[in-house]
Amino acid sequence: MKKRKMSRMLRKAFKTAGADKIIGAYLIVFFLAAIPIWLIEPGIHSYVDSLWFCFASATSIGYGDLTSVTVVGRIITVFLSIYSIAVIAIVTAVITSFFTDVARFRASDSAREFVDELEHLPELSKEELEDLSRRVKEFQKNNKRGS
Repeated sequence: MKKRKMSRMLRKAFKTAGADKIIGAYLIVFFLAAIPIWLIEPGIHSYVDSLWFCFASATSIGYGDLTSVTVVGRIITVFLSIYSIAVIAIVTAVITSFFTDVARFRASDSAREFVDELEHLPELSKEELEDLSRRVKEFQKNNKRGS
């Protein structure tokens, strides 16, 4: 599958699952959460520092170079951290589901090709028959390994 087509399909999967709206809402919350952190935390002196603090909290990196010391700042940090974990889980689930669907589609497509070849067995050349035999043996070997 081509990268462009795969990318388009992945965007469609995000849209179908509603993950595009979830990510959009998350980005709004992320940038908005940085404002009160910047305004109330005494150790954070700029909006950029507040964004850095939110990033470190959201990714659970927590470098410790900037910390929240106020109750409100800590509540916002906890909320942002939990929200970030949930969004990351949703994004991971959508991507996993997408690649599972791609693998299922490829397997189904391969099975259709295989059945088509079997239906036209008398018409196949010697080379095509040998290739088909090799694929059947490979399939059997892979299935024995999986058992």
